[in-house]
Amino acid sequence: MNKISRKRNKDLGLGELIAIALGGMVGGGIFSILGIATENIGNATPIAILVGGILAFFAAYSYVKLALLYKDEGATYSFFKKTFPHSKVASSAIGWLIVFGYISTLALYAFTFASYFCSQFEYLNNVIWQKLIAAFVIISFAIVNLVSVKGMGKIEDILVYSKIIILLFISGLLAGKADIKNLQPIIETNTTLGSILLVAAITFVAYEGFQLVIHAYDEMDRPKRNIPIAIYSSISIATLLYILLAVAALGTIPKEIIISDKEYALAAGAKTYLGNFGQFFVIFGALLATSSAISGTLFGSSRLMAVIANDGYFPRLLSKKIKKHIPHIAIITISLMAILLVVSGGLQVILEFGSITFIIVSFLMAYSNYKKRHKTNSSWLLTIIALVGLFFAGVLIIYFEFSENKSQFIFIIVIYGLLALGAYFFSRKN
Repeated sequence: MNKISRKRNKDLGLGELIAIALGGMVGGGIFSILGIATENIGNATPIAILVGGILAFFAAYSYVKLALLYKDEGATYSFFKKTFPHSKVASSAIGWLIVFGYISTLALYAFTFASYFCSQFEYLNNVIWQKLIAAFVIISFAIVNLVSVKGMGKIEDILVYSKIIILLFISGLLAGKADIKNLQPIIETNTTLGSILLVAAITFVAYEGFQLVIHAYDEMDRPKRNIPIAIYSSISIATLLYILLAVAALGTIPKEIIISDKEYALAAGAKTYLGNFGQFFVIFGALLATSSAISGTLFGSSRLMAVIANDGYFPRLLSKKIKKHIPHIAIITISLMAILLVVSGGLQVILEFGSITFIIVSFLMAYSNYKKRHKTNSSWLLTIIALVGLFFAGVLIIYFEFSENKSQFIFIIVIYGLLALGAYFFSRKN
């Protein structure tokens, strides 16, 4: 066994895998969703975050089971393709959908990084500079991913585990200044069960990072043991962090400030309520968290794009690799497309496109696991709960978009239409 392990030369252990998953979740989580969630449901935000975490846990169950069955770094795409081998158009479509879902989250994290950074400099705090800074940070982490898998893993370790300590420290600072009256009532007059569930659906993208672990299958040590531990641990840690930060922020910073400056909600009012020292840690924690999210997402999504390209559903040029397993053309392509999305979109549309996309693909994974439940030894009850939960989350968010923001809804539909055309073209060509 040791000889085989040395021969395979695996670079990523359990620590790196948890770091990749947390990197993809936490950076795009509380720093991106707090303002939007507070705007819709106020003090009930921590409840919606908990509901989202539970839904993510059920969704992750199918990913884990399918990963251990198929042993394939293609994750969502490969699992669906192997479960339904004769559905070429559908396989191509889900490949395009999941890759562009990752591109949207990459854009979301970069936009959040830039918003927090620029909020500290009056002359930079405008849309043009935010987009320039977002592009710069994407390019920076593209270079890191191009240079070394091992280097990326070690940088991800440092970023993620440092940010967890800092985020816990920020929670403590905020909690120390919190007033329990600001958290009452938990359920306000205009807050309904439907609105809480809707926010849980909108913010589902905050948990999507757990899938990134599977994309490193060919580069990880002891996958049968490490995949379940890494995925379930990272979702639990992320949910706990989100709830702690949300409660502490709502107890300290007036909701009006969080809502008005939702692009950088935790930084809003930080100086007033925490002083210069507290403000520094909030900004530093946000930049650290979003940085690791960008790195982890770029790592996983580029591997997925290379797998799909190798099957002919993307241009085959994207499957080329250098230095072991580094898909350099895919890394560059995803980075450029994320920059394009940052330039053309805003925070909320990027957030909601990503959430709808990952709800759809998670539903398809739960369905795939249900079909293969006898081979994966899955609980039919847990799989059905995931299917029902994800279905209603998808219906809620689509209905909300259609009824509340038709122009944004049309924009999202147009994106899906273009993805469908590209998927159909390459499936026919293949």
